[in-house]
Amino acid sequence: MANEQKESRRTSSLNLSGKTALVTGGAGLLGPEHGVGLARYGATVILLDIIEDGLEEARQRVLNQIAEARVETAVADITNQASLERVRDEFEKKGMQVDVLVNNAALNPKMMDCAEGAISGTVEDYDMVLWEKEIGVGITGIFLCCRVFGSAMAERKTGSIVNIASDLAIQAPDQRVYSPTGRMEDVTNFKPIGYPVVKAAMLGLNRYLATYWAHKGVRVNALIPGAVFNNQPDSLLKEVSRRVPLGRWADRKEYQEAIAFLASEASSYMTGQELVMDGGRSIW
Repeated sequence: MANEQKESRRTSSLNLSGKTALVTGGAGLLGPEHGVGLARYGATVILLDIIEDGLEEARQRVLNQIAEARVETAVADITNQASLERVRDEFEKKGMQVDVLVNNAALNPKMMDCAEGAISGTVEDYDMVLWEKEIGVGITGIFLCCRVFGSAMAERKTGSIVNIASDLAIQAPDQRVYSPTGRMEDVTNFKPIGYPVVKAAMLGLNRYLATYWAHKGVRVNALIPGAVFNNQPDSLLKEVSRRVPLGRWADRKEYQEAIAFLASEASSYMTGQELVMDGGRSIW
């Protein structure tokens, strides 16, 4: 009987019933999957993105996996505090206070198709307009989301913030995966610098806010996912897989339970930390 009671207590902590979780970048590749993970354990999910296009499709992606899920959508610019406050106020009027914030939004520029002999993505001539946009969304935007929704959590003395970082936050991109010969000298299309810089900065924000709000009952943690399969070129899939101990890319559904863990009381004694799920790539 004692063992059964212990088991019941342990499993029940992975429970988000009665909670409202907001996922930024909700119409992206992983946004709906984070929504699935949260909905599976009882949360009402708000998928937020900057434009309405794609949000209904994302909502249906959640419902296709969790038919009974409660899923709302919202349009807001996360780099604009007033836009976020409007969303917060609208949902609070409906009796939905955000208990879980998943900072998933980011700009991850696609690598350019180069003409023969051309080179792209270099530090020397990186597009500063793009740089500013990446900083705006990936650092300023996340800070503003934490300010608006995290501050409200702190007032209520409860809440969880989950920052979606990247394996490129803890290691440099190996540009050789983009080379036809495996040599740096032959890379013509570089992984842009903005994305790893932004994701590394997120970890500093993660630690700062974790200590800032710990006494208010708000936990702040980061998930560090590895490369996610999304029909990338075969050559790239092969090169990256060779650098991962598990020998493959992640499926986009593989982070669902991790999100629920970080959002729920299952991780109640965890804050300011980084949960690395990269197939082991960062240990090689």
